[in-house]
Amino acid sequence: MTWVLVAVVGLVVLLAVWQTIQITAVRRAVDAVPKDGNVVATLRSMSDRLTRLEDGQAEAFHRIGLVEQRLPFAMSRMGVVAYDAFGNISGNLSRSIAMISEQGDGIVLSILAAREETLFFAKEIRAGRGMEQLSPEEQAALDRALGR
Repeated sequence: MTWVLVAVVGLVVLLAVWQTIQITAVRRAVDAVPKDGNVVATLRSMSDRLTRLEDGQAEAFHRIGLVEQRLPFAMSRMGVVAYDAFGNISGNLSRSIAMISEQGDGIVLSILAAREETLFFAKEIRAGRGMEQLSPEEQAALDRALGR
C-alpha cells in the first residue's frame, strides 16, 4: 500500500511541475500582449519606428560618407615654435604655427611680437613644402606638424 501512496504522490508532484511549466509559458505569452490588447496596432507602431530608425541610419551613413570625403583636406596636424623675433626685446612671444592636412597642404602663420607692434604673416604649404621661402622658425613649425 505504501508503494501506491508513493506512486500517487510522485504522480501529483510530476503533474504540479508540468502545470507550473505550462503556467509560466502562458504567463510569458500574456505578458507579450499589449495592455489594450491591440496587437496589430502595436506591430504597426513598431514597424513605423523601425522604418524611422532605418531612415535615420541611412542619413547618418550618408553624412559620415561626406565627412570621410572631406577629412583628408582637414587641417589635422599642427606644429608650433615659440621664439624671440627681435633679439631679446620682447621675450619668446613670437610664434610660427603650421596647420596642415594629412596630404601636407595648409598654411604657416607667423606672429612676430614686438613692444609696440605685432606683425602677421601667412604662407601657403603644398605637399609639405612652402610655396614661398620659409624662415627657419616656420620650417621648424612645419617639420613638427609633419612629424619630422
